[in-house]
Amino acid sequence: MRIGGLASGMDIDTIVGDLMKAERIPLDKLAQKKTTLEWQRDDYRSMNKLLTDLDRFVLDGIALQGTFNKKTVTSTNPNAVTATAAGSASNITSKIKVTDLASARNWVSGEINIAGGTNKPGVKTTLGEIDSNKFSKTIDLKIAVQKPGGSLEAAKTISIDPTKDTLESVAKKFSEAGLEISAFYDESTGKFAISNNLTGKGSNLSLESTDTVTFFSNLGFSVDGKNLGAANSDNGENAKFDLNGITGIERTSNNFTISGVSYSLKAEGESTISSTTDTEGVITSIKDFVKKYNETIEAINKKTAETKYRDFPPLTDAQRKDLSEKEAELWDEKAKSGMLRGDSILSSGLNTMRSVLYASVNTGDTKYDQLSEIGITTSRNYLDKGKLEIDDKKLREALAANPEAVMKMFTGDSTNNVEGIAKKLRASIDQTVDKIELKAGNALRTNAQFTLGKELTDVDKRISAFEDRLKQVEDRYWRQFSAMESAIQRSNQQSMYLMQQFGGGQ
Repeated sequence: MRIGGLASGMDIDTIVGDLMKAERIPLDKLAQKKTTLEWQRDDYRSMNKLLTDLDRFVLDGIALQGTFNKKTVTSTNPNAVTATAAGSASNITSKIKVTDLASARNWVSGEINIAGGTNKPGVKTTLGEIDSNKFSKTIDLKIAVQKPGGSLEAAKTISIDPTKDTLESVAKKFSEAGLEISAFYDESTGKFAISNNLTGKGSNLSLESTDTVTFFSNLGFSVDGKNLGAANSDNGENAKFDLNGITGIERTSNNFTISGVSYSLKAEGESTISSTTDTEGVITSIKDFVKKYNETIEAINKKTAETKYRDFPPLTDAQRKDLSEKEAELWDEKAKSGMLRGDSILSSGLNTMRSVLYASVNTGDTKYDQLSEIGITTSRNYLDKGKLEIDDKKLREALAANPEAVMKMFTGDSTNNVEGIAKKLRASIDQTVDKIELKAGNALRTNAQFTLGKELTDVDKRISAFEDRLKQVEDRYWRQFSAMESAIQRSNQQSMYLMQQFGGGQ
């Protein structure tokens, strides 16, 4: 703790503080430079986020052939049949008649009663409580499933403890064993049911050990050799239907795909399925792209055109304390403005993207090989700075005349090694993103890996060195004032001594 001015009467603390304010001016400028670099870095990264979002939007939209091959499928009897179509499917009109729906096989036990009586066990009754003679020891059931129309799957092992496992827990173990079966016990009827989760005929449950056969027999199921028996079972059936004159077609499931069209059978009956290209969906996708592109370049143009207020440097901590919250907010708004004004990386990136959109693409049809020919042009208003506009009528006419060419214009033609607008645009975006990351980095890069980061590190080192110097300067001031105080103190003591001597001689 330093206390000055006792001898001189001077406010040494204030004097040293004022002297240090002058000494700190270069340090404040370094701190302001650091803040400016951080703001610039953050603005670059925000621009990169806009470009990355546009890149992903293009990738998930106009870069995909599926975007241009969307299908609208209708059914004259959706209660009987519904359908969807893959983008690669041809437009079709199909007449379908459903004669039978696919069903799953079920196995039901006989009535289960507690030994020695006719009482039906509850779901929480253990196997040992039902019959301690039949269910007397822990066993490992080995069960294999044959799927409808398929071969026998690998057996699964289910461990059963009659003293702990109830009818409810046994059903749960069956359902969760990975056998693609479901099981439950109904205490009102006293019956245990097992169902195959897959529809179709030809499914089977194979009991792969003697103990397993005995267990199911004791549980009231019929057993035919190694297989769960047909008694009380509902054999699964295939779906049966007629399609475009072909009768008696069968499938193990009510959901199946033929020639890129996915059918879903709901009930017996007839329906006509029609699929057409979803032109409205294609138009919406193109409009969404144009909107996203316009939003992106508008934000970048706004950032590169911001006014730079050179009379509003970042506030120091001391300056911020002297302002109200609102005043500091308004100051920061002007201080942060213009961080990327006229930036060459962003300006060059926008020019490259515009060039891509103006270029022609070999679509195989010279009438439709540029965006302008399908109604997408640059706004005539120079204030829009390159925004795109869509002539809805012209776009619809192009899609009606040659939808394949419109698709190739955006997606390219891999067969003929032709790059579409989407791929070229993404490549130009990636180049700009890479340049910005070299300048401003990203969340995964250290300061040593990008230009602004290196500058920030250098400023931090200079700030640290200057702070050490300020400590030395402050210590020097205090030593000097302390020496002055000591000299004044000695002078005062000598004066008092002389006054005492002169006064003592009278």
